[in-house]
Amino acid sequence: MKINTKLPGFGISAYGLSIQRKRMNLIAENIAKANTVRDVNGQPYQRKTLLVKQKKNQFANSLNGNQNTIKLKMTNENHIPNAVVKQTNGKKPENLNIKEIIDKSEGEIVYMPDHPNADENGYVQMSNVNTITEMVDMIAATRSYEANLTALNSSKQMIKDTLEI
Repeated sequence: MKINTKLPGFGISAYGLSIQRKRMNLIAENIAKANTVRDVNGQPYQRKTLLVKQKKNQFANSLNGNQNTIKLKMTNENHIPNAVVKQTNGKKPENLNIKEIIDKSEGEIVYMPDHPNADENGYVQMSNVNTITEMVDMIAATRSYEANLTALNSSKQMIKDTLEI
């Protein structure tokens, strides 16, 4: 989701909404393929997750005991001196690292001698997707999505109230 605006609150919330949407899509894919014994590679389906991690920045390093001085750049001499404003405009922020990760843990091994994918002993390795875990993750993603939507609506209401002044 991309929102072209000079208001950073909209862009940040929109990016948060798109991350949670990607997360919910992966969870839905995991649930849909939970009983898939073999994929196109002939292996059991493996659970996928979304990892969103913030890279360390200068401010975070200073909080962790690094004694570097943080210097803020001046944006305009009419503004607060030594301040800088970063705009996201719905684009991926530079300090975020987003990866789709495949869970390499093995799934449950079930005795099914009549199954076409059974080994010589009659055992079939199932997918490592746990539907209950996926549903809990889906609830958490939904709550995060709702929180981002609330932040977006709050930003919208603040702008609306500002225009009424």
